[in-house]
Amino acid sequence: MTAALDALPPLREVIAAHDLSAKKGLGQNFLLDLNLTRRIARRAGDLSACDVLEIGPGPGGLTRAMLAEGARHVVAVERDPRFIPALAQIAAVADGRLTVLEGDALALDPVPHLRAPVRVVANLPYNIGTELLVRWLSPDRWPPFWSSLTLMFQREVADRIVAAPGSKAYGRLSLLAQWRTTPRIAFEIPARAFWPPPKVTSAVVHFERLDAPRFAADAATLSRIVGLAFGQRRKMLRSSLKPLGPHVEDILLAAGIPPTERAEQVPLEGFCRLARIVETRQL
Repeated sequence: MTAALDALPPLREVIAAHDLSAKKGLGQNFLLDLNLTRRIARRAGDLSACDVLEIGPGPGGLTRAMLAEGARHVVAVERDPRFIPALAQIAAVADGRLTVLEGDALALDPVPHLRAPVRVVANLPYNIGTELLVRWLSPDRWPPFWSSLTLMFQREVADRIVAAPGSKAYGRLSLLAQWRTTPRIAFEIPARAFWPPPKVTSAVVHFERLDAPRFAADAATLSRIVGLAFGQRRKMLRSSLKPLGPHVEDILLAAGIPPTERAEQVPLEGFCRLARIVETRQL
């Protein structure tokens, strides 16, 4: 199997043979260094007993790496029909371990094609990466269908995901990720590793799912509070949280949060405590 994968033409030849120019409108930047793709696959953990969901495989560099690392099955979702023939070449030597689904990842449900446990591993298209992450972190039921996420983002987005209170990067995405997962930046990938090279450095972030949220809170209530707080992050919380009602200062004090505090100073535990109080008072 590995020999068959190794016998596939280099990615640059595949791109040239199929005339696969990157489309900026689809957020496409191809990672051609197979050493880096293998490194990403290994950071995802032991794939031999897992199905893997990949979004935006493009010419299939990361797809090849995950199959070479022994993934039980890879389900790759590709929107751009130009890449389907190149991915079919990989499927032909994958011994039934690769399923390619043509469609928009924001509209297509891949879960019926996956068997638990599932890991998500992807070099996400920049234009939909954050939206997909938010969806994976905010399902109607928790725990979700996946056990871990290993994803590539712009470094700026990666910094927001792992940011601590008090930093400029700390915000809604930090809280969302850290409430239900343990996110870690695994390593950076320089722009020169891609074709065409983007204008920014990228980073691989690994998320380990928690079976239950880190602190108790109603998801909808927490989301509402965090949205209000960071929607006007320069304001004191007594101002940004006014839509919660006339007693917002009392609610903040009950949660142990000074009303003059700003959102970026409040840790996750504080927001969860505030959400529990708001839920109890049904505001």
